[in-house]
Amino acid sequence: MATIRKRQWTNKSGTHEAWVLNYMDANGERHRQQFEKKRDAEAKRKEVEEQIGKGTYRPDAATTTIQKACENYASALQVRLDRGELTQEYFDNVAGHLWNYIAPTDKPPAVEGKKDQLIRFQHGIGGMKLAQATPKTITDFRDNVRKTGVSVVTTRQILGTLSRALANAITDNLVAVNAAKGVRVVGKRSERAKKITPPSKVEIATVINAAEENFRYKLIFAAASGVRASELHALRWKHLNLKDGKVTVETRVDSKRNEDTTKSEAGLREIPLGAAVVTSLKAWKLKTEFKEPEDLVFPNTVGTYENHRNMRKRVFMPTLDRAAVELAKSGKKLKRFGWHALRHFAISTWIEAGLTPKTVQTFAGHSSLAVTMDRYGHLFPSDDHKTAMDAIASSIFANGA
Repeated sequence: MATIRKRQWTNKSGTHEAWVLNYMDANGERHRQQFEKKRDAEAKRKEVEEQIGKGTYRPDAATTTIQKACENYASALQVRLDRGELTQEYFDNVAGHLWNYIAPTDKPPAVEGKKDQLIRFQHGIGGMKLAQATPKTITDFRDNVRKTGVSVVTTRQILGTLSRALANAITDNLVAVNAAKGVRVVGKRSERAKKITPPSKVEIATVINAAEENFRYKLIFAAASGVRASELHALRWKHLNLKDGKVTVETRVDSKRNEDTTKSEAGLREIPLGAAVVTSLKAWKLKTEFKEPEDLVFPNTVGTYENHRNMRKRVFMPTLDRAAVELAKSGKKLKRFGWHALRHFAISTWIEAGLTPKTVQTFAGHSSLAVTMDRYGHLFPSDDHKTAMDAIASSIFANGA
């Protein structure tokens, strides 16, 4: 039980008094805190007794900052990085969240691909004590992040990093409650993910025909298999079964040229390939000098990982330019698209061919059916939906018409 006593003393500066709070935590350790005013000591006593009663009291929470918790979390991630349990890209992304937003440093980490100098975020919570972290303070932090123009998706990622840093602090016995857990990030309707509109068959065919021969093989495979760019650049000949027409996706390479398993368990998958795609791959295998089982299917000129950003700028965009010229000859306009649109195109063709949503989810490597339907549900044929509604209406409402 916590007790409060009045303390008085005299020194050269005069007579003084204070209020001393004494208490014992759940582990039997004694603690002593001094306050200038009795009401502050009483408030602290009430808080401590309530936390001890619930088993949530942690003495270090009052003196440990969120920045220290972030540093501990970063150190734990570094250990995992050194063991090969996560990628450098993931580590760098988390570091960006920690030191650009949560506990901003004077010199934020560089962000690959961004040349603009980062402006230091002015509403970080690194100096806040863990004991002060509540759902309200975390919500205020979230709102400040959003006010600076950060997107809903990125804000969710930042909050996720904060939540994991606080979870690590719980493991370190610095705090008992994760104040960030359950704090949601909800944006305006206009900020929600837009329904995907894939390129048309005419556009894809024109782009493929406009490509240089060696690049054409890569375009055909990407537009047919729907694999992500990171998975494409990590693909090796051992992953292709040209006899049965299948590709096994089990690896990816990040922007730091580090190879790892797919981004989720659902990413480990087998995708069937059409006969024309297999024929194209066989032709490419005859041409390329890198054709051993461990060789990359689509490497750079020296057989190592292709730089995706460089490939887009140097080869893909000029190909789109040539395709636009060809379409313009027939009075049509090419709606320019990014490399990821090839994945959208592949998935749209599977839907058009009548594959079930669950099959599409499996081939696409989505983490859940909800992800598939959220992004591509509008592409599934609506005739079946109308037929179902007609049947329901006729069986229930026809007699009342």
